[in-house]
Amino acid sequence: MPEMTTGQAIKEALSLCLDSNDTTFIAGEDIGVYGGAFGVTDGLLERYGHERIKDTPISEDVIAGLAVGAAITGSKPIVEMQFSDFIVNAMDPIVNQAAKLHFMYGGAVNVPMIVRGASGAGTGAAAQHSQSLESWFCHVPGLKVVTPSNPQNAFDLLLASFVDPNPVIFMEHKLIYKLKSEVNLGPMPSDSSELGKSKVIQEGNDITVVSYSNMVNSVISAAKEDSLTDYSIEIIDLLTLAPMDSESVINSVEKTKRLLVCQEAPASSSVGSTLISEVATSRAFKALNQSPELLAGLHSPMPSAKHLETTVIPQEEDIVQKIKEMIENEQ
Repeated sequence: MPEMTTGQAIKEALSLCLDSNDTTFIAGEDIGVYGGAFGVTDGLLERYGHERIKDTPISEDVIAGLAVGAAITGSKPIVEMQFSDFIVNAMDPIVNQAAKLHFMYGGAVNVPMIVRGASGAGTGAAAQHSQSLESWFCHVPGLKVVTPSNPQNAFDLLLASFVDPNPVIFMEHKLIYKLKSEVNLGPMPSDSSELGKSKVIQEGNDITVVSYSNMVNSVISAAKEDSLTDYSIEIIDLLTLAPMDSESVINSVEKTKRLLVCQEAPASSSVGSTLISEVATSRAFKALNQSPELLAGLHSPMPSAKHLETTVIPQEEDIVQKIKEMIENEQ
């Protein structure tokens, strides 16, 4: 299997999408000549031409509107929001059109489109270019929300999103673009059944730690710390936030009897708070030895200074400390 970065894996998936469907095109700001702000679409213009790789004006509303119109008239568009923060400028076509039309037309219309966006902090890009807005879209019926964490699942989940007949918000954390690993460049899947499935990264018996996007990688690193080697830690990567695979988390919590959810986004009305609510009102409630915990980003606009940015976002040492507290304080 070839070794590649997440950015390269996404480009391979985009190429497979373009090759498999003549109606598919990619549109976004600077995705053509420049190759994308993070280099993901570099080289696609030369390979597929201007008809299928479309540089757009700086207008997210227009980009999303283009995708909706193309999708309901027979195309399978993939559009890019250079920074997912500015997807807020496209809320009407995404939330009021893409998410609603299939239902409003009694199933007669599908809206097969993907909206890609670079999300998250960690690059010093400050408050307007560092947000984690995934929970906004989880709140909207009709949208699917996907958050890959490494090269392999970015490749697989983008292909699954492509064959799904629904609009998909595909959030790519900036810090995963350069992560490198071997990738199995499999064929286009026949269905989108991989969406809505979480993955157990590591099995354990003492505590269930759930995360998604780049925070999963922080959890994996934290679990390897020497101070945690005596503990058996189960790690779950949600991968898809809408629909969310809460059943797998419930099954895990019944076994470990403890739950910690880690996320970069603030806690208020978030993915983590929703998941904890679902677990607390499920059959796993009686198995819990203590209250579930949510380790989340601070409720603050993201600062650009590195020492302040790392204060707002949970770090590996914070995860280690929280796991130790949850296990040791009970013993």
